[in-house]
Amino acid sequence: MSETRAAIGIGELARCAGCKPETVRYYERVGLMSGAVRTEGGQRRYGEEAVRRLTFIRHARDFGFSVEAVRELLTMSDRPDMSCQEVDAIAKHHLEEVESRLQRLAALRDELRRMLGQCAGGKVESCRIIEVLSDHQLCISEQAHGGAGDLKQGPHS
Repeated sequence: MSETRAAIGIGELARCAGCKPETVRYYERVGLMSGAVRTEGGQRRYGEEAVRRLTFIRHARDFGFSVEAVRELLTMSDRPDMSCQEVDAIAKHHLEEVESRLQRLAALRDELRRMLGQCAGGKVESCRIIEVLSDHQLCISEQAHGGAGDLKQGPHS
């Protein structure tokens, strides 16, 4: 435990990092956070290092890095004397994934705009949006179909 900050509970740790206690427990279960020291009453207690680590994890996850990539980045951050070449490689790979996702989302946006533009505002029986959603052949872009999955967020992201 850190001497500069009194040990804090899981709720305070979560607040410091902008997440919920459930998220802290999840990161402990998957091995990104080490288990906390427990009081005689069984309450978790954390120090400043846990706040720094959880803040790093949350920030990396906000950037969209996978749990496995965060694990690798944490391992590297624990070795400050090593070259950052591997860190760069992880970030470059993630950037490529983000750029690919952006292309798919742009195609999805364009397809949605096209469907909305073709909707006459009449009855559902002649609704162009329902028509296009019912028939894959009416879509202009194949990429539009993969983009919606990019909008989904996991419970512990």
